[in-house]
Amino acid sequence: MKQLVAPSILAADFGNLGRDIEMLNSSDADWIHCDIMDGVFVPNISFGMPVLKYVQKIAKKPLDVHLMIVDPDRYIESFREHGASVLTVHYEACKHLNRTVNAIQSLGMKAGVSLNPHTPVSVLEDILEYADMILLMTVNPGFGAQKFISNSFDRIKKLRQMIVSKNTNTMIEVDGGIDLSNAQRLYESGVDILVAGNSVFTSADPAATISKLKKAKS
Repeated sequence: MKQLVAPSILAADFGNLGRDIEMLNSSDADWIHCDIMDGVFVPNISFGMPVLKYVQKIAKKPLDVHLMIVDPDRYIESFREHGASVLTVHYEACKHLNRTVNAIQSLGMKAGVSLNPHTPVSVLEDILEYADMILLMTVNPGFGAQKFISNSFDRIKKLRQMIVSKNTNTMIEVDGGIDLSNAQRLYESGVDILVAGNSVFTSADPAATISKLKKAKS
């Protein structure tokens, strides 16, 4: 498994967003996670294309864009134009998931598929060989600083077993309530990529926290 960290700028200081992006550029962060919420698929609105365009200009790390929106197919090309290297859509939001994954990959991006906590991982059986990454939500999507849902460890292990049985290279990413108290166990359960927002940006030394998250598994 990989040991990547993708800090979520949803928790950044938007009054000093440039400063926070530059911190990520010089840190051990692997990707920069961007949560796009529409207030329909999830009960919150985050930010859209103008902010992403600004981030694209100064980011030196790949942009890991997570779409928590209805009908994401409408915007696939736009998000590629605004710098997405990884584009993740929700299983629950896509009518024709295989087609959506293919469309993302055809534009040169890695395609991720995300699951809400209540959706069984078994629904991924037929998409695993096509998706580059699965993002398991470890909180209910829509807001930052939520408590990690404890049964997520079992879901991660089940997903890892599915990946191994199918002999694919699909990565596992987790998002929600990730901090130094659970990072090591998450890696040990089969996670490749940790998304961390609040635990990074509210720490006294965000760059040091990122480094500790990456080294949580010896």
